[in-house]
This record gives sequence, C-alpha cells and structure tokens, in this order.
Amino acid sequence: MTAFVTVMLRPGILDPQGLAIADGLAGLGHKGVQSVRVGKVFEIALDDADNVQERVTQMAKDLLANPVIEDFTVEVR
Repeated sequence: MTAFVTVMLRPGILDPQGLAIADGLAGLGHKGVQSVRVGKVFEIALDDADNVQERVTQMAKDLLANPVIEDFTVEVR
C-alpha cells in the first residue's frame, strides 16, 4: 500500500521559493505565469493496509507538515 502526502504553504503565507521560480521563468521568456507555489510530496510505502488514511494523516500532523503555516492532503493508492 502506498500513500502520498502533499504539503503546501497555506494561502497568504509568503512563498519566497515560489516567487524566485516565477521570476526565473519570466526571465527565461515564459509568459503568462501568474504565480508559483512550492510544496513537498512524500511517498510512504506501508506493509499493512489497515487504517492507512488515518495512520498517514497522523504522520502528517506529527511530523510532515507544520500546521501553523502548511496544509496537507493524503492520497492512498
């Protein structure tokens, strides 16, 4: 069983890395890019399919995301 946790900065939180990438794209001639947000994706392989959604959600709350400035989603495949 594999779960993917996507962590993104909350709306309204300054994303300097995203701003730098957007500026870099514009500098390279890529037009029409309004904004870029940078996040993280964690791929977690589990040997047990029991309560995967709940377990991985708790992992994200405990370690993978900073609840003050980040939101996360969990997708189980």
